[in-house]
Amino acid sequence: MKRTKKNCRIFGIALAVAVLYAVVLSSGILYTADQTVADGLYQSERALDGTVIVIGITGEDLENFGVWPWDRSIMAAVLETLNRDEELRPAAIGVDTLYVSHTNPESDAALVEAAKAGNVVLACSAEFDSTLQFAEDGNAYMDDFSLQALDLPFPELREQAVLGHINAMYDVDGVLRHHLWAIPDGNGGEILSMPWQLYSMYCGYWGEEPDYTPALNHSGFWYVDYSAKPGTYLEYSVSDILSDNYDPYLLSGAIVLIGPYDPALTDSFIAPIEHAEQMYGVEYMANVTSAMLNGTVKKEVSDILQVILVTVLCFLLVVGFAHLRMLFMVPGFVVITAGMVGVARLLYLQGRVVHPLWFPLGAIIGFVVAVIEHYAVAAGDKKAIRNVFGRYVDPHIMHDLLREDSDSLGLEGKSCDIAVLFVDIRGFTSMSEGMAPEQVVKILNEYLTLTSDSVRKNGGTLDKFVGDCTMAFWGAPMPCEDPIYQACCAARDMVEGSKELGKRLEEQFGRSVAFGIGVHYGPAVVGNIGSDFRMDYTAIGDTVNTASRLESNAPKGTIYVSRAVVDALGDRADVTKTGPIHLKGKTDGFEIFTLDHLR
Repeated sequence: MKRTKKNCRIFGIALAVAVLYAVVLSSGILYTADQTVADGLYQSERALDGTVIVIGITGEDLENFGVWPWDRSIMAAVLETLNRDEELRPAAIGVDTLYVSHTNPESDAALVEAAKAGNVVLACSAEFDSTLQFAEDGNAYMDDFSLQALDLPFPELREQAVLGHINAMYDVDGVLRHHLWAIPDGNGGEILSMPWQLYSMYCGYWGEEPDYTPALNHSGFWYVDYSAKPGTYLEYSVSDILSDNYDPYLLSGAIVLIGPYDPALTDSFIAPIEHAEQMYGVEYMANVTSAMLNGTVKKEVSDILQVILVTVLCFLLVVGFAHLRMLFMVPGFVVITAGMVGVARLLYLQGRVVHPLWFPLGAIIGFVVAVIEHYAVAAGDKKAIRNVFGRYVDPHIMHDLLREDSDSLGLEGKSCDIAVLFVDIRGFTSMSEGMAPEQVVKILNEYLTLTSDSVRKNGGTLDKFVGDCTMAFWGAPMPCEDPIYQACCAARDMVEGSKELGKRLEEQFGRSVAFGIGVHYGPAVVGNIGSDFRMDYTAIGDTVNTASRLESNAPKGTIYVSRAVVDALGDRADVTKTGPIHLKGKTDGFEIFTLDHLR
């Protein structure tokens, strides 16, 4: 029954924790942290083969050709230079700048002429906004990608080149991890992205069919596997091309991207492969193009499926860890957590993108909850021990034993000065002979309750019951301000309490009780004494023996104390020196007093 109750409690806790974690995951609170972990785990540099090359519009170019935007004849000259040798021309050239309206007729014409080369992809872009739309059935919905404007090259230029959109859209945390497949062309069709157009053109140049199929989400984006950090693709500047300071063999048959490469041109983003340094838009296009060339397709696993799996995992881990010993929990937790990170990385290499933080964090939560459960159970066990064992052992001793301190549980003792009290029922043996066992036990229990209450009330340590005898001491394990006085107060309370107890027992059983009490003060050895199997927290030594012998000689209702006790009490007590009594093991000169009154 107890185990079933425990299991039900653990299952309830595990279910509650798992459901709460699922709610947290669904809320998106962990998105930024999770994606930051994903960036570090998934995105890594790889060796480039020179297929994709960037020609940057750099700060040096701005000094040479003036403030941007330049006269279009400059870009026309760049395209003509790259294509002047039919044998050494690039397979595809992407121009990552917009030429929307007419400017200078001669410059526009020069650019149109240069675009006729057949290997040029020109940029276009779309502006989106969220608008309220109405479906055919009349229901309203919010369209987050409602086309507001379309920036296309001016008509003459548009007719001479392939168009590819250059839209780059951040994730919600401001990092550019995804790429948009296509944008609407305003006439019911679509315009594919510049990286796809470059990739397709490159395949045609080499007589191959483009076969890259991205894993699009419901919004038309796909996860980009980056190949290079900022600065890796850059090979030449515009000035290098126009001054013939470049190697045409390096660009032959390659994909060339031309675009802004200076902070002043405000075309830069935060990429997942490098958070500390911004990546220029032309480098982003180069990374997307390389992903197509490498055939890396990354499909993001459904969030709903992952939430379900993590919820189940978290539940199982809480239950599993809660049933493991702490010795096995930590290595198990480490292995499981490391394994989850490794599985996330392996899945990524296989083309599946999962949230790398969700699963290890679920394991951490499961582990922490299980640890708390273990400590709660341990605390409950300690409480149960106190409740049950505390009936047999003094609370001070219980506190000392339950401390997680090896010294307190050892066999060694310590020497200290203590006040020791013994109290015994006079004539109990003869009284019990004519009584039923149940009556004897009842009388004994009431007597022991009185003595133990008196000890605890006055801050003493209840050592043991030996038949009808009670032993207690003051000064250990916790120090007392006035151990002798407190011990004598307990003795006084016992004598006074015995009067009322005697009347009550006389009425119930026709029997009465009276106590003999002995109190002594001196050095003793106090500690856990016994064997590894069984030990008692007790005091031993001559002081204990002397207190016991004082008690055994004390008449009914009398408290015998030693000279050490009388000297310590001073004028706080009225005592009477008792006639010569021989105590076993003591000389005849041992002084004994009767405690008459305590102030």
